[in-house]
Amino acid sequence: MQLIRAPQLSDVAEYAYAADVVPPARLVFTAGACPLDAEGRTVAPGDPAAQARQVMANLTTALAAARAGLADVVKTTVYVASTDRADLVAVWEVVRDVFGDHDPPSTLLGVTVLGYPDQLVEVEAVAAVRDAA
Repeated sequence: MQLIRAPQLSDVAEYAYAADVVPPARLVFTAGACPLDAEGRTVAPGDPAAQARQVMANLTTALAAARAGLADVVKTTVYVASTDRADLVAVWEVVRDVFGDHDPPSTLLGVTVLGYPDQLVEVEAVAAVRDAA
């Protein structure tokens, strides 16, 4: 997998503009990771950043179950149930911090509502894994 930067496009975005997956690679598609604890309760109602931390922990767990990790992610979609740009930025900062130097292409969206009561954040991902032979 190679992250691709496009020097002709703005460098303001904190992610690569594209990712190239070269066969043979196994693709892993996650469901949207939600801010739920082990008992299925929504954590940190009203706090998008705290929910983002739980979401990223849950995403990491889901990827591990598929024998993948954050470094294998080639694309994310980040949903924030808010019309306040500050909430989107707060969530994005958590997501970027968790990914560290790995900056896969991503889409950040403000949406009206998400599926669980008090849910403000959801992140889905696609990963590409090259299994050891």
